[in-house]
Amino acid sequence: MSAATALRRAGHKVSIYERTNFIGQAGASISCAANGTRWLHEWGVDVAQGDGVILRKLISRDWTTGKILTEYELEDYEKRWGYVYYMFQRQSMHKMLENAALGEGAGVPVQLFLSHKCKNIDLKTGQIEFENGSLVNHDLIVGADGIGSAVRGILGIWPERRPAESSCLHANVITEDAIAAGLPDFSQDDALQFWGGHGQSWDKIVLSPCRGGKLLSYYCFFPREKGDYTNHSWGEPDRTVEELLAPYPELDVQVRGHLALGKEIQPWRLWMHDPYPYITRNMVCLLGDAAHPMMPHQSQAACMALEDAAALGILFGKNYFTGDVCDSVSTYELIRLPRATKVQAAAARASQNINERIGFSSNIDNPVYTVKSEQAKLTIEEMNA
Repeated sequence: MSAATALRRAGHKVSIYERTNFIGQAGASISCAANGTRWLHEWGVDVAQGDGVILRKLISRDWTTGKILTEYELEDYEKRWGYVYYMFQRQSMHKMLENAALGEGAGVPVQLFLSHKCKNIDLKTGQIEFENGSLVNHDLIVGADGIGSAVRGILGIWPERRPAESSCLHANVITEDAIAAGLPDFSQDDALQFWGGHGQSWDKIVLSPCRGGKLLSYYCFFPREKGDYTNHSWGEPDRTVEELLAPYPELDVQVRGHLALGKEIQPWRLWMHDPYPYITRNMVCLLGDAAHPMMPHQSQAACMALEDAAALGILFGKNYFTGDVCDSVSTYELIRLPRATKVQAAAARASQNINERIGFSSNIDNPVYTVKSEQAKLTIEEMNA
């Protein structure tokens, strides 16, 4: 939806072909830092529709006591970077972007076609063949079809993926349920919070408040030998609270109490992908997880997709587009692949070491601060500059 909106605003007629017969998203949270938020405003997206939480700080807590170990303040975030740091519920953000793409506003509204699963693309003519038998031609083709991208295979990219050493279960907790149970109201912190991630193990809990603070989105990481979900399929029944709590006998009792109220408990499959050698061919380019799937530990996957979309909107806008689609697509790869590759590597490093995470990586006065390389670390200054 972001690429469609960017290209629509640039003056183009855009069509979206969705493989399924509905537009739906899992009920997790999604992070949108300033390097993503700026493009929402640039495109005139009605951000209020997303009912997001503006983050005020990052908090790292002790695994067993819940004591705050370090904080990274975000109170001056908008002043420093021009835009706020949002946390959205995934469905809300998707609907917000869908309205921007399909609804009123500058440019021709985007057309959406459901039940159109890509079968093949003629890389010389730009003709797309769908499994339902439809054939269409387009000047520019953007493969934004996720980590299992069909378009990527058509471009000749067949990644060697391997399961991560950690597994993840996601759970939603209703804030008012936690309050009723006498547990802390973490929504009042307006913070992205972390338990663990201090280098001793794969155990880590990440809390993201969303939907105006009414919903708490928990990502629960643990060693893969405690639960392997690599063969999990989307749409399977929810997992039990007992399964969610099993890896964490020594976890802080307050956050463990929150997890005991968890709903919609679902595995998130974690796969490691090495950077791809290229992400374009002729008039076809990849975007988002199709182009650069990354681990979730920098909370930057959505922002990278928004940056991809912004790059396309600029390159195919009136100030830069010369009429040569293939040339602009090649420039897109030159711009986007190095930056996304650096974020991929940084996300992998942050899987166990919270100090490698954007924000905490600038907290060099923290007594327990350590990173693999000062030169290679990813900082909030670099991401938002």
